[in-house]
This record gives sequence, C-alpha cells and structure tokens, in this order.
Amino acid sequence: HAADLGGGATVSTTAPSSPAQGDMWFDSTVSVTAMFVWSGSQWDQMSNKFSATGGTESTYSSGGNNYKVHTFTSSSTFTADAAGVVDVLVVGGGGGGGGHANPGGAGGGGLIYISSKGVTPGTFTITIGSGGVNTNTSTYATAVKGNDTTAIGLTAKGGGAGVVWSAPNLASIQGGSTGGYGLGGGANSGTPTAQQPIQSGDSGIYGYGNRGGQGVYYSNPYPGGGGGGAGAAGQNSPNGSTAGSGGAGRTYDISGTSTTYAGGGGGGGWAAVGGMAGGAGGGGRGDCSNSSGTGTSSRGFTTSAIGENGSINTGGGGGGAGRTGGQLSRGGNGGSGIVIIRYLV
Repeated sequence: HAADLGGGATVSTTAPSSPAQGDMWFDSTVSVTAMFVWSGSQWDQMSNKFSATGGTESTYSSGGNNYKVHTFTSSSTFTADAAGVVDVLVVGGGGGGGGHANPGGAGGGGLIYISSKGVTPGTFTITIGSGGVNTNTSTYATAVKGNDTTAIGLTAKGGGAGVVWSAPNLASIQGGSTGGYGLGGGANSGTPTAQQPIQSGDSGIYGYGNRGGQGVYYSNPYPGGGGGGAGAAGQNSPNGSTAGSGGAGRTYDISGTSTTYAGGGGGGGWAAVGGMAGGAGGGGRGDCSNSSGTGTSSRGFTTSAIGENGSINTGGGGGGAGRTGGQLSRGGNGGSGIVIIRYLV
C-alpha cells in the first residue's frame, strides 16, 4: 500500500518507481521508518540516519553510490545507532578434509547473502565460525566439521567433513555444504543433504550450499569425492584414478572487491590419483600418496600426505589426503568464516 502525501512525497514499504530528482519517500517498513529524497541517482536518507560501528570499517564508491563496510574476520559486535537497511554476507567455517581410502574433500561453509535486510537499533553479537581442524592421524583419520557463523539473526552452518569409506556416521558429512564421501559401509549408503538451504527463516531462504561428491570405493587407488561449495556440488570421482574436484563457491562484491567464498575442498587418494582441485572460493586442493611416499600435489610432500587447508575467512573446505604405510595422513583444515555488512552513506 502506498499513499501520496502531495509534493512528490510517498508513504510506502517499497521505493517509488521512476522518481524525479527531489521526490521524497517515507519508508514505512517497521524496521526502517525513515524519510528519503531522490538525488537523481539514489535515495538519500534524511531522517533516522543509519550509522553503525564494529569490525574493520571501510568505505568505497560504486555505480554512483557510496558505501560503508563492516568486515568481521573474528568474533565481535556490530552496533546500529538507528534503524536501517543493510546488505549482509555471512559464511560458516569450512569443514576439514578426510584421510585414508576414499578421502573426501570437505564441504564449504554455508553462505547467506541478503541484499536488503532491516536492522533495528542495538548491539548484535557476531560469531565467526572456525574451520574444522583435523588432528587425528590414525589409520582411519576422521575429519572434523566446520563451525557455524552467526550475525544479526542469521546462522551460516559450518561445512561438512570430508570422510573416508569407514566414516562413523552420515551426520559427520552433513553441513552448510556437504563433504565428499566414499561408498563403503552403511554410514555412507545414504544421500547427504546440504544443510544451509533447509534452515529456518532467512538463513535458509537466502542460504546456499550443495552436496559433496562420491568416491570410487572398490578400486585402488580409492579416489575421494570433492566437497560441495556454495555455488556448485562437489564432483564425483569420474573413474578409478581421478579424485573429484571441489564445488565452486559464490562471488560477491559486497566488500568493494569481487571475491568468491565457500568453495569445496578437492578429494584425495590412497595412492597417486589425478584431479584433486579445490573449488573456487578458498577450497583446499587434495593430496595423495603412493608406496614410495611421494605426494603428487603441487605442494610436493615427500614423507606425508596432507590435504591443503581451506583459505581463511572464505569458509573454504579442506582438501582430502590419502595414506599408504606409515605416512602421516591428514586432510586439510577448513577455512574460517566471515561476516560483511554494508550500507549506503
């Protein structure tokens, strides 16, 4: 419903279309209730002027608009001095990659992006989810899921672990995006589901995540599947000698620079395999080993097979890693999450 107040002023919950310079609009949205004037290129807020503090603050201009940005790479608070509308990106921590046979790449953290979210005055706790950190180096190294990131009423789920053929349970794979997995054992016989799109409220409506890929179980060198990314599913292992690549993340310019977030980790292999690429958006590359103890990834490990870590503050999933004989074997750690909030100034 819109009401014309005369003199070009309109009361509405949505901005008038095709405004003329000098036109005024009272945004009657409950969370905003502010007057705006059309400058000829954008709506400038005249009353209840929104301002906020918190995180690393910066400004930039794009398309004739001036933005203020609050970037959170560690847990902190965001304080809004008035009601307003913001753009917000929330990314969970990426999962840790799997080790041993069918070593799956980890899922990227769940990602939420809302282009206009109402914010009320007050202080909001920002919690940045850490990536899954893998310390287990036993024969069947179990990976660790990423942790959730929370901000202004939104929850981005941590990425699922990359697992092996002997994964203890299907739940360890699940996450914002799902980790890559093998085909052996009852634990991996189900279909893993990305958790971010099925969250309640805005966290799911505006949330992104995808499933991980399958490894090839009954075939040495046992390649693993790629972890899911926010923009694409992880790749299944296409054959008995190639691991699945991680799924791509999603790209946004909310920070002022076009950046991709929440890519899945690449799968690894028990012995030498191809593939292993991490997904765009911080996903770690997988690694593998062979009987002579020579890693085949670009990182050139010679006495261990350790997956590449997901990039910090991207929510990227860790890469998978294989194991042969007495080699150290550990999937890569997941990358930590991030929160970015911007608004017009």
